[in-house]
Amino acid sequence: MERAVRLTLEEAPRGATHWSSRALATRTGLSQSTVSRIWRAFGLRPHRSETFQLSNDPLLVDKVRAIVGLYLNPPHHAVVLCVDEKSQIQALSRSQPILPMLPGQLEPRTHDYQPQGTPSLFAALDIATGSVIGKCWPRHRALEFRKFLLHIDRAVPPDLAIHLVLDNYATHQTKEIRKWFLRHPRYTLHFTPTHSSWLNQVERWFALLSQRQIKRGSHSSVRQLEAAISEFVALHNQQPKPFVWTKTADTILSSIGRFASRTLAEHGANNM
Repeated sequence: MERAVRLTLEEAPRGATHWSSRALATRTGLSQSTVSRIWRAFGLRPHRSETFQLSNDPLLVDKVRAIVGLYLNPPHHAVVLCVDEKSQIQALSRSQPILPMLPGQLEPRTHDYQPQGTPSLFAALDIATGSVIGKCWPRHRALEFRKFLLHIDRAVPPDLAIHLVLDNYATHQTKEIRKWFLRHPRYTLHFTPTHSSWLNQVERWFALLSQRQIKRGSHSSVRQLEAAISEFVALHNQQPKPFVWTKTADTILSSIGRFASRTLAEHGANNM
């Protein structure tokens, strides 16, 4: 068992980037089922990988504390909105109709499609209620962002302050946008650290939209896709549920610190 775990973690088989259960069984003399049981016991999945990118934002600590503070202790008489764009959503028209699922048979659909265009969705998630303000436009420039801000301004009661959590995308910080915020002092901006989209709760809602509406859909036009997105937003807002944020800033920063230390150690070891 120890050898199987060590080989999985520390070596790669010849001619491949990672072990298969069959290859490791051949190398160790264990059965393939035994290798699979060992991997399950130790939580090892050599066939899976994930990407990462550490933030190099000099204000990482301050930004994490400010945003997590909003999530765990929202200000009184104010709304906290997580804002972002899901840009260039592809309207894909399948070459043949999607067939219905049958007992014992998955939903069949063709792998080929015709692209019909790419709208961009601007969305603002209210962290207290889980409701979403959403609007599609053909592009995602500062012009469209300003229009979306006006959309938000009309939707939120005028007596409430508004805290926006958003990323550092250039569209959010143009001269025109900065002037707009100066003319609307009820807004307070909280920018996420670079490469830290996971800190913006609206990204979780985007994942639901993709999973439940976009990924398996077939849309013959941009207008049809936009109608499907609008319907998804409307149905979501009938029974919205906020995402529950539980991790403190200290917990997050400690986790980032441990991961960064391990990454730097691995990088140093690989360069020796």
